[in-house]
Amino acid sequence: MTPDTEELGQRIAAARRDAGLTQAECAARAGLHRSALAKIETGGRGVGATELANIANALDTRIEWLFNEAPAAVISRRRGRDTDAPSPSIDRMVERAVRETEFLQRLGVGLELPSSPDLDFPTTNEEAESAAATTRRLLGYDADEPADNLARAAEALGLLTFSLRLGDEGADGASMLLVEGGVALVNGTLAVGRRRLTLAHEIGHYVFADEYSTDWEVAQTQAEGLEARIDRFARALLLPRAALRDRWHGGEDTRTDAVLIASEYRVDMSTLAQRLAELGVAPAAEVQQVRRTRTRQADIVDHGLIIPVELEPPALPDVYSKAVLRAYRAEEISAARALALLFDTWNEEELPDLPTLPRDAIWSFVS
Repeated sequence: MTPDTEELGQRIAAARRDAGLTQAECAARAGLHRSALAKIETGGRGVGATELANIANALDTRIEWLFNEAPAAVISRRRGRDTDAPSPSIDRMVERAVRETEFLQRLGVGLELPSSPDLDFPTTNEEAESAAATTRRLLGYDADEPADNLARAAEALGLLTFSLRLGDEGADGASMLLVEGGVALVNGTLAVGRRRLTLAHEIGHYVFADEYSTDWEVAQTQAEGLEARIDRFARALLLPRAALRDRWHGGEDTRTDAVLIASEYRVDMSTLAQRLAELGVAPAAEVQQVRRTRTRQADIVDHGLIIPVELEPPALPDVYSKAVLRAYRAEEISAARALALLFDTWNEEELPDLPTLPRDAIWSFVS
């Protein structure tokens, strides 16, 4: 249903607040007087097509999103969100990923996703360890092997991962549970170890079927309760207990062990140190040494280490990108819409060629 003047105004106001703009800032970008925008937002006057296009451009949103009700996941997020959230950019980007994913699902272009495993939420550290072991099996990993290509493995559970640059001041990550599957957004500005920890954390929210989560600083979280359990789950997902107990020697080998394990399991030293401490595998002095350790170029050469590039931004889920291409080849969407769905990470020249219609094809449209 088309919203009335008042409802459309409310949606414009909500989109403006989500964008972190004041009425004056939004009006200036849209070429309007602030008083005119105020009346539009309160339903005091209608908005013309050109004005609406300018407002949408000012808010960096699609016009149809101002007319269409947001997906259920987005509504849930708005109801539960902290209004003082310091990173509105990640809120808006994860909402975009949700809207675009559900748009492709409605087109029926092969983006069907399984539902969350809906595991019981862990209430103790041991339950968090057990849940991580279960999730590793669901992801296809053995008990102690590195969780490589974590984003691709998560696709099999229905979680689509987008890694995009959101800046040093942005949140680490966010996720939303959809009717079918879920969406995770990772701040690609982070170093690779922290990106992987962020995704592991969001996988936790997904497998425990949380409707929405935003994690401002996953690697630094020290909160009690829910987030602390998911932090423990994330570390156990990346660094299984069996792997550390088999590989950690410590003593004179502390630095070498730290460099080799952090490289093999694609984690940062802070995560490795915390994992050693919480499992009681290493004494406090070794844990502190690990925290101070930095992998050097000499370590890479001496040990033949591989420099990880996982979740290097911009990175979109393979199944999502393939669905966009199927929609484009079927001419369900235009080139411009395809590029928007691909978060402007492609150029038009990179899209596939469409088949040329025969000259007499026009008669199939007019007869």
